[in-house]
Amino acid sequence: MDPDLTFPVWSEERRRRIEDFLERGLALPHAPAPLADAMRYAVLGGGKRIRPLLAYAAGEVAAADPAVVDAPAAAVELIHAYSLVHDDLPCMDDDVLRRGKPTCHVAFGEAAALLAGDALQAQAFVLLQSARLPDPAGACALLAEAAGASGMAGGQAIDLANVGREMTLPDLTHMHRLKTGALIRAAVRLGAACGEALDASAQASLDAYARAAGLAFQVVDDVLDVEGSAATLGKTAGKDAAHSKPTYVAILGLAQAKRHAHALRDEARDALVPFGARARRLAEIVDRIVKRTH
Repeated sequence: MDPDLTFPVWSEERRRRIEDFLERGLALPHAPAPLADAMRYAVLGGGKRIRPLLAYAAGEVAAADPAVVDAPAAAVELIHAYSLVHDDLPCMDDDVLRRGKPTCHVAFGEAAALLAGDALQAQAFVLLQSARLPDPAGACALLAEAAGASGMAGGQAIDLANVGREMTLPDLTHMHRLKTGALIRAAVRLGAACGEALDASAQASLDAYARAAGLAFQVVDDVLDVEGSAATLGKTAGKDAAHSKPTYVAILGLAQAKRHAHALRDEARDALVPFGARARRLAEIVDRIVKRTH
């Protein structure tokens, strides 16, 4: 941890670090070239890398060597990338723009995109099981649960089942704790697992941070879908309303949704108080999550 680095410098260093690791992790000489190309297209050269940044920042709370965090951070990002590839498919959200370029199925075809998503998910666990962690099997189980039926995939299923329907705020919150929040919580937990062992109280504080930060991320996403443009977002704007999807803006209204995001940020920061300066980067990340414009 270097407290003298500003957040932009720290985050750019970590982004370069994860990009290099992902490049190496997606060098797949024995895979069919079209599949490997689609996988790299879906992952490299774009994205905010929020989840890897969270892993590195949580690692600092536990005094972890960034080199140990590399593999878990990359694994979480590969799961995220696979989910975007599948979410964009015509059978899901049917989108044509992602990270400022054509979606994977537009560029490579639906079958290739489906396989690329499948392979990215598998590659995440290849990388994670190779990590220098005290409990690699436990880490794999944690990530699998976050990605599966009781996590991200389950949240997406709830989302698809409620298109065109009204949802209560508690139901929407539950959906996004799974769809968006589960992987963000996994990033924090995996990063923290790369360093010194934390007691139950510290782990609970980190989990409280991650739960609030994950929801804040989704609330801001819903706001930006209303206020943003495709040029700034790098993806189709206004698609939630066009598809009659339940959102925080639809339930709370735009102004109240913004206030809710700020309240969640404050909740996340409050959870970090026991860690003092060790949690500086986590606090800065949740600030950026709420202030972001894309």
